[in-house]
Amino acid sequence: MFNRKLFKAICIVLAACFVVSCSPGKKKPVKIDDAEILHQNEDQLTQVIIYDVFTPPVASRIYGYASLASYEAMRYSDPKYASIITQLKGFGKPPEPQKGKAYNYTLAATTAFFTVAHKVIFSVDSLKKYEATVYDKFKSNLDDSTYARSVALGDTIGKLILKRAAVDNYPQTRGKPRFLGSREPGKWRPTPPDYLDGVEFCWGTMKTFAIDSSSQFPVPSPPAYSADKNSEYYKQNVDLYNKCTHLTKEEELIARYWDDNPFVIQHNGHIMYANKKITPGGHWIGITAIACKKTHASALKTAQAYALTAIALYDAFICCWQEKYTTNYIRPVTVINDLLDHSWLPLLQTPPFPEYPSGHSDISGASAVVLTHMFGDNFAFQDTSDLHYIGMQRHFDSFLKASDETSISRYYGGIHYLNSVNVAAKQGHEVGEYIWNKLKLTN
Repeated sequence: MFNRKLFKAICIVLAACFVVSCSPGKKKPVKIDDAEILHQNEDQLTQVIIYDVFTPPVASRIYGYASLASYEAMRYSDPKYASIITQLKGFGKPPEPQKGKAYNYTLAATTAFFTVAHKVIFSVDSLKKYEATVYDKFKSNLDDSTYARSVALGDTIGKLILKRAAVDNYPQTRGKPRFLGSREPGKWRPTPPDYLDGVEFCWGTMKTFAIDSSSQFPVPSPPAYSADKNSEYYKQNVDLYNKCTHLTKEEELIARYWDDNPFVIQHNGHIMYANKKITPGGHWIGITAIACKKTHASALKTAQAYALTAIALYDAFICCWQEKYTTNYIRPVTVINDLLDHSWLPLLQTPPFPEYPSGHSDISGASAVVLTHMFGDNFAFQDTSDLHYIGMQRHFDSFLKASDETSISRYYGGIHYLNSVNVAAKQGHEVGEYIWNKLKLTN
C-alpha cells in the first residue's frame, strides 16, 4: 500500500540534500604535496624566463630573489632552520608569524615567491593562471582566517625582498649606453653571425648576496694578445681550432647538451628564426629539483636547496662578469677568422659578451659545490633538466662531474679557450665554498 506521508518525507530529505550539495561553500579538500608545489613554482618561473628571453645573469637574479622569498616563508615551519636573508647584505629583518596562530607555510612561501616574481619578469599573466590553480587547492583545505593569514605573511616577506632588489644596481643600470666593444687588437668586439651588442656590461657592479664583492676571488690575467706564432696566445687559438675541427661524436654531443643559450638565432638562407632554451642557471635549478626529488626532500629542505643554489648562481655571475668586462677579452671566432681561417665558425653560436673567463664554467662550479655539500659527493643522477627543451638527457655520477663536463663543453663548442674554462671553474668552486661556509643554516 502506497504511504503518502513516507513518500513526502523522503522527498523533503532528498531535496534538502540536493540543496546542501549544490550550495556554494568550501570546496572538497584537495591533497597537497608541499614539496611538489615548490617544485612546480620554480618550474613555472623557468618557463616564463625562457619565454621572456632573459639573459643568463638576469635570470640568476630572478631565481635568487624569488627563491629566497620562498625559503624565508617556508623556514617558519621548523624553528631549527635559520633565516638566510639576515646573513646577506641589505635585506633587513623578516617579519615573524603571530604566536598561537595557525599558518600554512607552503602557501606563505608560494605567495612570497610570486609576489617577487611578478615584479622581476614580464609575462605576469601566464604565471597568474597557474597561481590561481594553486591557491584554489589551499582554499579547499584551509579555513578563511588561516588562508588569509598565510597569504599576508608571504606577501610581507615578498615585499621585503623586493625592497632590496630595488637598490641592487639592476634598476639603476637600465638604459645604459650600448656596449659595442673595441677595435683594439685582442679586445672583444661583436661576433658573427649576428654581431650583437655586449650583454649586461654593468653586471660586475651588482650588489652581491653573500660574497664581499665582485673582486673577492681574483683570477690570473689571460695570455696577452699576440700574432706571433710562437706566443702562448697564438698557440691557444691553434689548439682550439684543431680541437674543434676534429671533435668526436661524444665531444660534439657534450657541447650541444650544455649549450644553454637562451636565444640562438638560426639562419636558413635569407630566413632567420630564434630558438628559446633554458639558461645556464635554469639548468642548475633543474638539477636542484632532481636532487630534491630523488632524496624525497621535505618542502623545507627543497626551499633551502633552491635558495642556496640561486645565491651561488647570482654571486658567481657577478664575479665572472666583473672580470669579463674588465679584461674585455676577444672571442676565439674573431681571432681565428683574422689569423687562421676566414670562414671558420664554432659549433656553438658565440654568446654576445667577452670571452674571459667562462660564465657557464663559473656558475656550474659554484652550484655543484653547494649541491655537493647539501646532498653528498658521488650523488649519481639522471639529468633530465633539458629534456623538454632539446630532447636530451645525460647521466652523471656527481654534481662536480656534471660541472666538469659543463666546463669542458664550452671548449668543445669553440666559444672558450681551455685556460678560460679552467680558471672560471676554479673561481666558481671558491664562490660556492665561501657561500656554504659563511651561511648558518640552522639555529
